[in-house]
Amino acid sequence: TPEGTQKRFDDLMNEYISKGKLIWSSPKIQTQMGAKDALVKIGNLNCGLTDTYAYYSEEELVTGFKKCCAFQPRVIKQNRGSAGEGIWLCWLWDKAANKKIEIYPSPNFGDKSLGDDDYVKLMEMNDNHVEYHTVKEFMTFCVNGPDAEGAGTWTSTFPGKYLDGGKEAGGQLVDQRLLPRIDEGEVRILMAGDTCQMAVHKKPMGGGLSAVGGNSEYTYYKPSDPKYKGLVDKLYADIPTLLPSLGLSGEPLPLLWTCDYIPKNPDDWAAGP
Repeated sequence: TPEGTQKRFDDLMNEYISKGKLIWSSPKIQTQMGAKDALVKIGNLNCGLTDTYAYYSEEELVTGFKKCCAFQPRVIKQNRGSAGEGIWLCWLWDKAANKKIEIYPSPNFGDKSLGDDDYVKLMEMNDNHVEYHTVKEFMTFCVNGPDAEGAGTWTSTFPGKYLDGGKEAGGQLVDQRLLPRIDEGEVRILMAGDTCQMAVHKKPMGGGLSAVGGNSEYTYYKPSDPKYKGLVDKLYADIPTLLPSLGLSGEPLPLLWTCDYIPKNPDDWAAGP
C-alpha cells in the first residue's frame, strides 16, 4: 500500500468517532493493545509476568538489560513488526569454553549487572538464526544499528535502531523473562469481544523456538476443551481489568483480538515434572 495509508485510515476512523459513530476497533485501542509495552502494563494479571520491563531510552536499555540478563535468560522485543523480527532470545555464553553459561552471576535479581565485554548468545525469532556478541555490541545494534561503531558484525536482515523516533513514534524495547518451555510452542486464544472462539496451539517445526508464521504447526481446540479450559477461564477473569490496565477504561473490547501464551511452570517449582 502507498506510504501513509494506515495514517489516512486511522484519521478517517477518528473522524467518524468524533461524529459519534461506533468504530471497532478504534485506532487508539489497536495502538495501545498492540504495543509491546502492554506486556508491562498487564504484568500483574493472570496473563502477565511481573518481571517485564519497557525501555524508551539508551540509558534505560543498557542499565535494565545488564541487570536482568545477569540474573536469568531474557527476551528482548522491539515494538515494530509482527513476524518475529527484532525479537531476540538472550543467553549468557562462555566464549572460551564455547558453551552456554548455566549459573548466572546474579544470585538474586539486581545483585549484579553484566559488563560491556560479557558475551551473549542471541537468537532472532523471525528465522531462528543465531549470533554471538558482546553485551556492548548488542546494545549498540539495538540503539544505533549494525553499521554503528562498536556494533560488531551482524547477519540479521533487520537494521536494529529499535528506539528510533522515541516513545511517541513507537520506539521502545520490552525485556521479558525467557521461559524455558518455549520449545513447546505457544497457545493463541482467539477472542471475539469478550468470548473465546478457539484455542490454537502453535508448535515450532524443525526443533526451532519460534512459532511465528510458517515456522509452526497448528492444532485447533474448542474453548470448552479440557486441555485449555483453565487458561480460557483465567483470561475471562482478567477481562474486567484488562483495558483499565492499558489506560483504556470505558473503551469496548475489539471485535477480534488474540492473547498468546507460552507454557510456564509455577515459580515455586524447583524443577518441573
